[in-house]
Amino acid sequence: MFESYRVRRATINDLPHIVNFIIQEAVESEGRAADLSKLENGISTALNNEAIAIYWMLVDQDSQPVGCTSVVKEWSDWNAGYYWWIQSLFVVPEHRGKGLLNVMMDAVAVDAKAASSLEIRLYVHRNNARAIRAYHKAEFQPSDYQIMSKKL
Repeated sequence: MFESYRVRRATINDLPHIVNFIIQEAVESEGRAADLSKLENGISTALNNEAIAIYWMLVDQDSQPVGCTSVVKEWSDWNAGYYWWIQSLFVVPEHRGKGLLNVMMDAVAVDAKAASSLEIRLYVHRNNARAIRAYHKAEFQPSDYQIMSKKL
């Protein structure tokens, strides 16, 4: 099953696919429309500068993109290293339920270990039960921290 999929680093040529996936992710996870021009600008900026974010593509046996994920890094002065935060993650619905989240997270983990990352973290909307179940299956555990925010 997994042999017919692979994960690779994204390139600027993947921009249209990533934008499309993140638009779908915004609707599914938060029920909102994403701003197309901001997405294109934000994703293309990151694809051209891995210090901002790193993207991976999940492709099928025909090398067609069927998912993507991205990471941003957070420096820890306490631990003198980076935490890698999953910023976005999407798998096309017809490819879900096959363990492909694990395939993507394994690829991210290989790169994170090679970069001496401390840990991979993510946040998920508390009402997104499907995503929470998938993250549990991918061995993510609840954190001791609660995410808080302040609107600007």
